[in-house]
Amino acid sequence: MNTAISQEELAQILDQALQEVTEYTAGVRLHQGSQPPGEDLCTVHITFDKGFSTSLTLCADKSLLARMACNSFHEESVTPADLEEFSKEYLNVLCGKVTGAMYQATQIPAHFSQPVFYHGRYEPEGQEAQFILTYSDEHCEGAQLIHHVPRTGEDGAVPVEIEQKGV
Repeated sequence: MNTAISQEELAQILDQALQEVTEYTAGVRLHQGSQPPGEDLCTVHITFDKGFSTSLTLCADKSLLARMACNSFHEESVTPADLEEFSKEYLNVLCGKVTGAMYQATQIPAHFSQPVFYHGRYEPEGQEAQFILTYSDEHCEGAQLIHHVPRTGEDGAVPVEIEQKGV
């Protein structure tokens, strides 16, 4: 049996989780906007390897992630290693919240891989963006949470729903 969730429902789950986790772990309030992050970016990527055939990518201004890390660690500055550690743990916590909400909505247990950190923008191979949620904070620093799905087939159809992966 396949259980599906609409793209709108998924976007709402992701938005709520991102805003709650960001404020709770880093003391930063993000709001949806239309201006993408700038040029000095970091990306964290995670793949759902059980339950769903999707992945999430967080691409954000390095300065935003550094400020979030400073707030989380209660430090005035962070090293590049601290920035990477925070970014990966942040996405890990975010995905934990998302999988909990997804389970409540679909009754499908999910598991995700370890997050991977990149300097710059990262695009996962064999996948395409289904939708992008764009955020900014009070300092006009930005982030994007990108939901990826497997690349479309020959017919060009883009999956609109998330379906349980065969087990």
